[in-house]
Amino acid sequence: MVAAPVLEELREVCQPQAKLASRNGEHWAGRLYMRRVSLRFTRQLVRTRVTPDQLTWTMVVCGVLSGAALLIPGLTGAVLAALLMQLFLLFDCVDGEVARWKGQNSATGIYVDRLGAYLADAALMIGFGFRAAESGLGGWAGFNGWVSLGLATALGVVLLKASTDLVDVARARRGLAVADDEATAPRSQGVASLRRLAAAFKIHRVTNGIEASLVLLAVAALDAATGGVGPTRWALAAIAAITWLMVPAHLLSILSSSRLR
Repeated sequence: MVAAPVLEELREVCQPQAKLASRNGEHWAGRLYMRRVSLRFTRQLVRTRVTPDQLTWTMVVCGVLSGAALLIPGLTGAVLAALLMQLFLLFDCVDGEVARWKGQNSATGIYVDRLGAYLADAALMIGFGFRAAESGLGGWAGFNGWVSLGLATALGVVLLKASTDLVDVARARRGLAVADDEATAPRSQGVASLRRLAAAFKIHRVTNGIEASLVLLAVAALDAATGGVGPTRWALAAIAAITWLMVPAHLLSILSSSRLR
């Protein structure tokens, strides 16, 4: 078997600083801890025949299963969902690292990677809705209401991701290069101030599946302590409100920036 590459050499190729430093190109958890873990997995995987696309599909499966795990009642389901979302993040790091080392970047991999992000976050929010309806209080109508709120939150999360990805689509169709971080700055001072305020509190992060899974884990512990699903319901309602406040705000931010110019 081929010898494992030296970590420093692997890091130089697989974790380019331009990507890690990009505000939109790297999740904060990746910079904080997961890239340290992923490089050790990548070091072994590059010695095998596994392809980046296979790792990307594994990422997708972990993300979808994270939402499905929430159908398991109690703290067990929440713990499993959070762990699966961490595996989702791990494979999201590893697939790109293996692709860079092996020189096997592909449009298919990029497409499946983005599809996986949509499916994982949506599945988690839908699972959140089923979990909030778990006790059956309010009868069938109450059950439908919480599940519908989870579905509505999933739709909002998908719209947020789609509005970001459609910037690249619009620029590509105009023959423009990918927008850099500077292009995301709003031209309007008012919008820029609101954007800085939102960034300071970072409440937008709860619309991401990784953060949402940690919130859900915390409220599941509260559920266990109180013997109900009240904390989960309050958390879902809060995330739904934040998501749908962000949908028009994010659209305004895009239209008032230089991303489409």
